[in-house]
Amino acid sequence: MAEPCAGLLSSGSERRCRARLAAAAAAAAGRRGAAAAAVLVPLCSVRGRPALLFTLRSRRLGGPHSGDVSFPGGRRDPADGDAVATALRETREELGLELGTPSVWGQLRLLPDRQGQMVAPVVANLGALEGLTLTPNPDEVEEIFTLPLAHLLREENQGYTHFRTAGRYGYTLPVFLNGPHKVWGLTAIITELTLELLAPDRYRRKTHVLARSPSGRPPEGSSA
Repeated sequence: MAEPCAGLLSSGSERRCRARLAAAAAAAAGRRGAAAAAVLVPLCSVRGRPALLFTLRSRRLGGPHSGDVSFPGGRRDPADGDAVATALRETREELGLELGTPSVWGQLRLLPDRQGQMVAPVVANLGALEGLTLTPNPDEVEEIFTLPLAHLLREENQGYTHFRTAGRYGYTLPVFLNGPHKVWGLTAIITELTLELLAPDRYRRKTHVLARSPSGRPPEGSSA
């Protein structure tokens, strides 16, 4: 049986995604501020199956992001020329993986993190994971895992958390279930935008992407 998502990383799909990301960047020119941080959204294939690569942040880091599922990334360094440079540098530091700009397809919209700082998600294709040597930095990365795009696109693996503030509905965030770890928070929002980019005929976002971070964590939440 043919892999149902095999074409999502094809050359035709890459051209379409690059064009869409470039058009979005051109439309946002002059309105898009500088990002304080960037993450790499690592597309890859595992035994021929298109997938996304995730990391589990090391508990050695401490702080609110310790132990979270994430993408490689971090704060922009003064020496970084742009968000792409930040994402590639952080990937090299976290995973020991040297990527060139030809691997980068483009940048998704800026998104706020928990502290309200804007993060730039940079989409790149690593290629076949079997051909790569990853050497994760144990001070930053506890685990590396992948989820097939077919898994992420199945409705039974998609959930939503509805947040209320002061007893009223506030907003809804996505969550991806039934993998080795639950994908939630900013990483889930970026995953959702990536699926919408790759498979617009198969995935339609059901949540509203926040233009800014809500102040603090909502006290009430229910999952669906």
